[in-house]
Amino acid sequence: GIDLMQEGISYMIGSQIPAVIVNMSRGGPGLGSIDASQADYFQATRGGSHGAGRTFVFAPSTCQECYDMVQDAFDIAFKYRTPVLVLGDAIIGQLKEPVLRHAPRNKQDDKAEGWRVEGMGDRAPRLLKSVYLEDGALAARNEMLEAKYKAMRADIRVETIDTEDADLVVVAFGSMGRIARSAVQLAREAGHKVGLFRPQTLFPFPSEQLEELAKQGKRFLVIEQNAGQMLDDVRLAIRHYADADFFGVMPGIFVDAEELLTPILERMGGAK
Repeated sequence: GIDLMQEGISYMIGSQIPAVIVNMSRGGPGLGSIDASQADYFQATRGGSHGAGRTFVFAPSTCQECYDMVQDAFDIAFKYRTPVLVLGDAIIGQLKEPVLRHAPRNKQDDKAEGWRVEGMGDRAPRLLKSVYLEDGALAARNEMLEAKYKAMRADIRVETIDTEDADLVVVAFGSMGRIARSAVQLAREAGHKVGLFRPQTLFPFPSEQLEELAKQGKRFLVIEQNAGQMLDDVRLAIRHYADADFFGVMPGIFVDAEELLTPILERMGGAK
């Protein structure tokens, strides 16, 4: 599984080799099961491998987004010369839905790509490596990578629904974000001002967008299918402006919108 690929991913990060990796996370730890789980968030967003490397992380919530984000992942991978992770989960991995297919994209102009190892011909040799033994070389490499991670923030994506007038903003990603969207709609129909903030990229995380909502005095409820992992990133984003409440569903359990509506209504003072 993805665990056994971590060393190779670290080498690709260090060597700046573009790649697209799809992880449909399942229940664990250990053998676990193929039941629903979002417990791979830490592994995906904290690099998952030695050496402090980071991968760009997409978080689809539908089959259509899986299709679209895999295409986009290749663009991001070549743009930043980095592995890109598309993080789904067992619910999404077992869905069947209609998908709108797009025309094939034109191949990117690679004339400026001076890094590919494809046979020397009449040019100088190229070397892709992740080992730097000269004095200061490794530090310089890591500084370059850190600058790249900051540049990736230009490609952050997030879906927001009814957050403008919301008193409570539900923050959820992936399949739980999709279920939470229906729960938020039910809360709206019941007369409650509730909105949804669904990160479509988990790294880089849409911290600034979330901070802006916190500055407006909104309250937050983080919903995940784990014991609280994205919760850390949400609390870092909103900092002293607000606090985030949490509702967690343990891996291996499937919930519907009505079940997520209950914790939402509890924080809104109950049903009207």
